[in-house]
Amino acid sequence: MITGFEKIVEERILAAQRRGEFDCLPGQGLPLEFEDDSHIPEDLRLAYKILKNADCLPPELVTKQEIYQTQELLAGMQDTQEKYRILKKLNFLILKLNSTRQRAICLEMPQQYAEVLAERMTSSHHRKIDS
Repeated sequence: MITGFEKIVEERILAAQRRGEFDCLPGQGLPLEFEDDSHIPEDLRLAYKILKNADCLPPELVTKQEIYQTQELLAGMQDTQEKYRILKKLNFLILKLNSTRQRAICLEMPQQYAEVLAERMTSSHHRKIDS
């Protein structure tokens, strides 16, 4: 059963077709291309589509971009004090990302403490041996 609103919409679409307002549109006569959004939760699909059409990224992807940019910045740094400050920022971003995802802890992005601690322990151990 067609509601009153749907009937009005159908009439306006048919009237526009008769006037030729849909002629020469991009993709005319071609099948519609549907995006595979099955990996996005159903309740977020419309919101993500609106964000994509507005050239905006979801907050999780913005945080991921910041993490990758911070990792690249960190890789090229030599100053230990500045490196430590950037590492704190990186770990904050990873914590922020993990808290928004609500996933199992085994699937979370690991923070960078362990690697830096191991590096620091190794270098201090070598210094003791050398002296």
